Amino acid sequence: MSAAALKAGIVGLGNMGRGIAENLDRAGFLAAAWDAHPPALSACTLGGTVARRREAVAECAVILLAVPGSGEVSALFDDGLLDGPAGRVFIDLTTSDPEATRALAARAEAAGAAYLDAGMTGGAAGAASGKLTLMLGGEEAALSRARPVLEQIAARLFHLGPCGAGHAMKLAHNMICHTIFLATAEGCRAAEKAGVPLERAVEVLNAGNARSFVSERRFPDHIVSGTFDGRSQVANLAKDLAMAAEVFDRLGQPAAYAGLSAELLDTARRLGMAEEDFTRLYPEYDRVIGAWDRPPMQAAKSKRQ
Repeated sequence: MSAAALKAGIVGLGNMGRGIAENLDRAGFLAAAWDAHPPALSACTLGGTVARRREAVAECAVILLAVPGSGEVSALFDDGLLDGPAGRVFIDLTTSDPEATRALAARAEAAGAAYLDAGMTGGAAGAASGKLTLMLGGEEAALSRARPVLEQIAARLFHLGPCGAGHAMKLAHNMICHTIFLATAEGCRAAEKAGVPLERAVEVLNAGNARSFVSERRFPDHIVSGTFDGRSQVANLAKDLAMAAEVFDRLGQPAAYAGLSAELLDTARRLGMAEEDFTRLYPEYDRVIGAWDRPPMQAAKSKRQ
């Protein structure tokens, strides 16, 4: 379907939403965009034909929601975003609890709209380049209608099952990713204390079986470089891991690593790092462990005594 026949709107123009909106605009799909924070709206580079009103977004055939979470989506529904023509497709790009997602989908369905949950990975750089990976849950028919829009913002689309499947996979994905980040930080801190320069330690990781996206990109690009500009806050990681731990528990899934990572990130948040870039967890790692309620070495020592 052509851009002329399928107009999209987006709510949320932060680190992720801004790049998504600009890509859709360049492709000719974007008809409307809105953000509750005027500076975010004004910072987004969009063509003159894009309406910058929430009411205009509500009239679009495909509506992307790039807001912090389900609470914000619910508030938007309460404020009139559900009011509009039948047959629309809402695309929930948040990281959210699948139960909350299914409740929102039911509200959309009652209003004559379809609902897709679409967990994102690729970060702000992927959003800016239009090369996100999306983990999708919902009806195949709704995905087919929205696919031309989604293909402008993502390089890969994974339809994983019914509503909630995309957000469940995103929580599992983030748990793994953030835990690997913390494990890599711990190992590299130890290597540095043993006299190995950080950049050399990272080179070794990337030449061996411990390599990961974290070692291949996060450390060289944002930590070894000294820029500390991963473009996501510690608070976001803490929120994701707390939610993952809760959902895993509800599923009856034993979760040592989800709980561990959630505790460490919450400790960093309590130390005042909530609004700091998450890559700063590396230089602050020892301080975070020192403030943790259950440092692992202390627990090990107590068992030996």
